[in-house]
Amino acid sequence: MRGRFPHVLTGVLAGLAILVSAGGARAQVAPCQTNADIWAGQGFANAISLYSLEWAPFGATEWGWETYLPLIQHELRTHCGAGTPIFASHLAAFQQTHDLAPTGLFDSATFQVFRGVWQERRSFIMARLAGECPEPPPINQLGYLVEAEEHADRLTRLLRRDVLAAYRRMAAEARAQVPEIAADPELLQIFSGFRDPEADAARCAQQGNCDGLRRAICSPHRTGTAVDLYVGRLPGSGVDSTAPASRAHMSQGAAYRWLVENAGRFGFTPYVYEPWHWEYVEPWREPSAP
Repeated sequence: MRGRFPHVLTGVLAGLAILVSAGGARAQVAPCQTNADIWAGQGFANAISLYSLEWAPFGATEWGWETYLPLIQHELRTHCGAGTPIFASHLAAFQQTHDLAPTGLFDSATFQVFRGVWQERRSFIMARLAGECPEPPPINQLGYLVEAEEHADRLTRLLRRDVLAAYRRMAAEARAQVPEIAADPELLQIFSGFRDPEADAARCAQQGNCDGLRRAICSPHRTGTAVDLYVGRLPGSGVDSTAPASRAHMSQGAAYRWLVENAGRFGFTPYVYEPWHWEYVEPWREPSAP
């Protein structure tokens, strides 16, 4: 916990700044601090819980919810920080829309609604809920990645051809827009694409890790539409480490944040538990943030 205190202090100071600014003229208040007279208290509470909340959204205990903040901000159509009145007001609107008490406070129940919204966008998950396990595509519908697109020393990777084309457009735009991504050729490389169902089942049996969270018996990778992208790693951890600290580190990097904001335009939707895992659905145009 010792290492978390500076982050908590930062959140507290941010909340105090909001409270102080609330006394000024509304015309002088920064955009993210608008409506501080109504939502400053909730912003202050969110600033603290962002790092201090003890909860278990996926079974194991986690501290804080910063890992999920980029996706939540994107869903709420705001770039304002978790400790601001505007974030709290947008969160309250989301809660009201989904039949929750519009408190403007982040909590586990609200997160589960977010999680449900994100899961519903994964067509593979909706098929699984209907009791279906999609068949893999014919081999002639799969295309090979080139060496520069593959991360680490693994077997040759394949993707469905339309998904591979979408990935290439997305990666090219990311490198053109984000200096950090352009400077690191590893970022957005693929370390897992199409996985043969029989080989995947054998790996599950051998490693004993097909628990439905880390790896599913019926995996979306069988469709050739799921990609595991390198978005950075915590020193000493693997590229797909599910440790809370590892996932938190990945979610704050430039690659992941760009994907959250832009991957939907290329047809990709995220799996909230794994910052590296994205699934191709279809391109969609999002409304601009308010």
